[in-house]
Amino acid sequence: MVEAAMADTCGNKNKRFTIGAGKANGAGAGDGDDTEDEECDVEVWDRLRYSFKKAQAVLDQNRELIKKVKENHQSKIPDNLVKNVGLIRQINGNISKVVEIYSGLSVNFSDTVRQRKKIGNRKVENRRS
Repeated sequence: MVEAAMADTCGNKNKRFTIGAGKANGAGAGDGDDTEDEECDVEVWDRLRYSFKKAQAVLDQNRELIKKVKENHQSKIPDNLVKNVGLIRQINGNISKVVEIYSGLSVNFSDTVRQRKKIGNRKVENRRS
C-alpha cells in the first residue's frame, strides 16, 4: 500500500521529480517560482520503501508468532505453554527491530530534510547576490 502511494507520487524511478504542482521533471505551476515545490528524489523514496518493507516483514512475522502463542495458550498443554515463553521473547525482539528500523528511518529522513533546506538556503542566497 505504501509502495503504491510512493509510486503514484514519483511516477518514474530513474528521474527527479517536483511535488507540489503535481507535474514531473521540474514543471511547476507556470509562475516560474519553484520555491513552493518540494523536490523528491528516487534515493529518498527507495530508502523509505526499503524501510517500510523491512518493518512490515517483521510485523508480519510477529502476527504469525502471536497467532501461535494464542493457539498454544488455548490448548492449555503444558509443553505448549512453555514454548510460549520463547515465542514471546521473539516477539519482543522483533518489536525492538521495528523500533530500530523506524528510528533509522527518522534519522535518515531528518538528515535529508536538513540537506534540502541547506541547498534551498544556498539557492536563495545566490539569487540575492
